[in-house]
Amino acid sequence: MKAIKRFVVAAFLFSPLLLTFDAPSQSQTQPAQTPTPAADDKSKDAAEEGIPVKSQLVIDRCVACHKKDEKGNLTRISFERTTPEGWQQVIKRMIRLNGLTLSPDEAKQIVKYLSNNHGLAPEEAKPAFYEAEKRVIDEKLPDESLRATCILCHSLGRVLSQRRSREEWELLGNLHVGMFPVVSFQGFYRFPQPASAPPPTDPDQRHPLDKSIDYLAKNYPLTTPEWGAWRANMRAPKLQGRWLVSAYQLGRGQIYGEMLVEPTSVEDEFTTKLTLRYVKDGSVVTRSGRGIVYSGYSWRGRSTSGEGKEPAENREAMFVSRDWATMEGRWFWGAYDEFGIDVSLRRISAEPLIAGVDRVGLKSPSTNVQVHVYGANLPSDIKREEIDFGPGVQVKRVVNVKSDDVTVEVDVASGASNGYRDISLRRYFAPRAVAVFDKVDYIKVSPDAGMARVGGVSFPKQFQQFDAVAYNRGPDGKPQTADDVSLGVADVEWSIDEFPATFDDDDKDYVGVLSNNGLFTPAIEGPNPKRKKGVNNYGDVWVVATYKPKDAARDAQPLKARSYLVVTVPLYVKWDQPEVSR
Repeated sequence: MKAIKRFVVAAFLFSPLLLTFDAPSQSQTQPAQTPTPAADDKSKDAAEEGIPVKSQLVIDRCVACHKKDEKGNLTRISFERTTPEGWQQVIKRMIRLNGLTLSPDEAKQIVKYLSNNHGLAPEEAKPAFYEAEKRVIDEKLPDESLRATCILCHSLGRVLSQRRSREEWELLGNLHVGMFPVVSFQGFYRFPQPASAPPPTDPDQRHPLDKSIDYLAKNYPLTTPEWGAWRANMRAPKLQGRWLVSAYQLGRGQIYGEMLVEPTSVEDEFTTKLTLRYVKDGSVVTRSGRGIVYSGYSWRGRSTSGEGKEPAENREAMFVSRDWATMEGRWFWGAYDEFGIDVSLRRISAEPLIAGVDRVGLKSPSTNVQVHVYGANLPSDIKREEIDFGPGVQVKRVVNVKSDDVTVEVDVASGASNGYRDISLRRYFAPRAVAVFDKVDYIKVSPDAGMARVGGVSFPKQFQQFDAVAYNRGPDGKPQTADDVSLGVADVEWSIDEFPATFDDDDKDYVGVLSNNGLFTPAIEGPNPKRKKGVNNYGDVWVVATYKPKDAARDAQPLKARSYLVVTVPLYVKWDQPEVSR
């Protein structure tokens, strides 16, 4: 048995070498590999120029393994640029595998220095910012060669959040082969085909790893005009002041509020105080926290609740605009960062700002409908005739006025056109703030596919929150077209249906439970003796939303929509070092 194990290990370790030795035999049955065009030596030298490391702390902690040259470059480090999370992962790996010892303050300083001096320009970071936001999206693969070499294990966002020299991309490939030999068989290398195999359809018969390195070196190089321009202009943003918050949380709906940002003794670090109002239930939450801005635009922060309300602590990833006037991103929490709030912040000045309204949809016809308009610095002497909700909506009177909330009463005319309306208070506008509709034509469940993880005994659970959004067919009168109008969250009944993946499937009875507000809570992990063969509580099901308008006829058919949910096992391996992650 030991001999078999040694043979398997040897096969993994020497597979790239064996593939290299086998190259002549491949040429007998396969077309020759397409050679990579040689780059001009001068342009290559200029492109491979590293970024000198000037931080004495980084040099002192890293030079034992990373050799310093006469230009101040440290091997590997000077030939890579990435995000704060990327440098954090690098430091974690150095601590875990190479015996690096750091204090929490040293780790923080190193991450900040490398993020600021070996980071990304805003234009480079924006397409993959969802990675920092811990947002799950349907990624679009830019090149097929990355499928087998990168995204079988990583999110695409992690790959696109890096810039490296060609040699550094090659070294990264070598690192993976050395640390994870199975990648040689999994997708890095192309195996020779038998002589009887049909000719390949792809004229480029290089190994997938070689194709990927070529693509990454060309499209994500170390030296770019964007980084050069941003690095020359980069500075710590001046964000102190009041910020108007417009946000949305699955399961709890629209949120409005204000964040006060105050400076500290460090120019790129701030303290925050938050007041948030949940429109759905009227609850008000206060929080306080701290934030750091990396590379002049990339906010990372944490806030805690002073009232013992959930979440006790959340993390923040926001993108600061070049003019320091807006911030957008996600605040998230949970064992798997599965809970989150999508946020948009605008700097409050002396001018009034409109954040939004408490009801997105106004049904036609209707009368005496009260609407709250939320914002900041709203005029205290506003009159009815100075408020405009657009065609078909008449403002009858102003009910109440506060600096952050103007309440009005409106009538919606019969036959008013379906569609969005802008709101104006004097000359201050909120585009597409409300929607006029005659009926709900269909609903959608968001997200359209979700994932949860069993847990609760030895591992944490991963929850999944769902929402159901109502839609009107829009001005063209046709549902499921581009001009359809979102009417906000619908009051639905939730249920779970079986997704028939196997004969006599019974997943819906064991995977977990769905609350009245669409929160799925998975079952505990571990073998379940009540299930066939005592398997775990994993499975896949449909999450179903059923909606029937209050004014619908008694015999009217309810509207239904569903989302696919996978309930899987816990994430058993999750590496972390608290001195870095905090």
